[in-house]
This record gives sequence, C-alpha cells and structure tokens, in this order.
Amino acid sequence: MAGPIDPEVGVIGASDETGKLLGCVVNFACHATTSPPGFSANYPWALEKVIDGAFGEETVVVFLNCASGDVTQVDNSSAVKKNTGEKSAMEVGGRVGAEAVKLLVQTNQSTNDVTVAFKNESLKIPRRAPSKERLAKRLDLVKEKPTKAAALSDWIWAKEIVMLDALIAKEPVRSVEVQTVQIGPAVFVTNPAEYFCEFGLQIKAKSKFPFTWPVSLANGCVVYVPTTEALGENGGGYETWLTAYSNLIPEAGDQIRDKGIEFSNLMKPGPVPEGSPTPEFKTGWQYGDVPPELE
Repeated sequence: MAGPIDPEVGVIGASDETGKLLGCVVNFACHATTSPPGFSANYPWALEKVIDGAFGEETVVVFLNCASGDVTQVDNSSAVKKNTGEKSAMEVGGRVGAEAVKLLVQTNQSTNDVTVAFKNESLKIPRRAPSKERLAKRLDLVKEKPTKAAALSDWIWAKEIVMLDALIAKEPVRSVEVQTVQIGPAVFVTNPAEYFCEFGLQIKAKSKFPFTWPVSLANGCVVYVPTTEALGENGGGYETWLTAYSNLIPEAGDQIRDKGIEFSNLMKPGPVPEGSPTPEFKTGWQYGDVPPELE
C-alpha cells in the first residue's frame, strides 16, 4: 500500500433483555487477502471464530469491510517472514476479533431507543476508455501466444484492454449505488467499490456522526476506485492501470465520497448510550476503613 491506513475497529452489538449478546456488526479496513487454500471466508472466518469463542457459537457476526482498496495485511518492510494461509487469516481476523470482543465486554452503555434510517441513490458514472490506437495494438497482441514471462505479462495487460472494450460496448456508464444506513449514533456509508482508504478517512472526517463507518463492495461491484492523486503523475500501482477491473473516470471516487457525506449529514445522529447512573454515594466502605495492623 502507498497511502494511509485506517486502524479503527467499529462494532455495534445487539443483546437480549438479560444482556446476552445476540450478534454484532464489525467494520474494519483490510483486503481479505490472507488466502487460505480453497474456497474460504478468509480472515473474517477467524474474526467470527474469536467472537463466537467469547460469546457462543450461536452469536451472529456480520463483517463489513471498510474502505480498503489499497490496504492489505502485508508488511513489506518487515524483516520477519510473514504468515500465510490459515495462520495469516488468524493473525488478522484474530486480532480484529479480539478487539471487537474487548469493546463488547467493556461497555455497559446500551439503549432500547435507536433511530434506524437509510438513504440511497445510484450515481451514473462513465468508464474511461482506451484510445483506438491502443486498442488495435492490444488486439493484435492478444491474438499471439505468449512464449515467456515478460511476454505473458504484456499479454495479460493487453487482454484487460480488450475485455474493457467489450464492457464499454455493453455498459459505457456504470450504476454506482451509494447508501447510508443509520443505527442510532452510528452511520454506515456504503459503496460498491474496492474503495481507496483515503476516501474512507475523508468521509469520517466530514461526517457529523460520532461513529461513521464506510463500507466497500456493498450492493454491487465496480472494483477499484482510486483517488485522483493515485491516478495522477505521482501515483501508480496495478489498481490504477486501465483494465476491466479499474476503469471509472478519475472523479468517480470524489463523487461517491461527496454523495455519502451529503446523505449522512442529512440524517440526525441519535444520542450515544450513557448507561445506568451509579447509586447515590452515602457512606464509605467500612470493611476497608481500618488502620494498619502489625501484630
């Protein structure tokens, strides 16, 4: 990753009248790329495993990935060999799950009076298209069979341009749904993108809600949406290359961000639960109100 990260773990829990946790929603910004073998729930599996271990297997856990289009679990600056597969999934999901458990057990602040509301709109955002000259060259390249690693890499990128041209012919303008969902003092601001982390931080900074949690890859998938900076002369990375999986106009991320902020600020945040007040203080603790005793 070349941009900022978002270390916040957002949690909302729901309990029955006895205080037993029924379920929770967890929000965190990291690609699900720990990659256990085969079909896998990736690190959210480990997150759920930790929460279920604390509260019971019947506990419902909903994971919503925050803006993390350019954030993964890999620390390329580390001199220590990184974990892979299930160990990597547990390293990420276990730590996030443990943080969620800590938040859920340490608070006695709850309420039965919660405002629930939502707003949504589908933005119409054009794709950016390759030039006719570039497309013609890529078509010729795709017709050839790559014979070595370098040629294979060129062929893969060429293939993406050909696929993008087919997608543009079918759908030159994407429908991008932005939705805000309020639960009391918290608001989830959703988009269907692998949305760069910087956008999520900007949404949090501009929201008037005490708890604001962006949600990516919701209600569809338009894949990577980088910042205009990442698409500029000082940017880069495979997420910014013109491909079948990264092709919305450079302003797309700003439009999604601004609509999410607009919707969240049209809502009125509910009060943050304060919990029950302590009993009135009447007297000290008599059992401990004694002088030291040496014999």
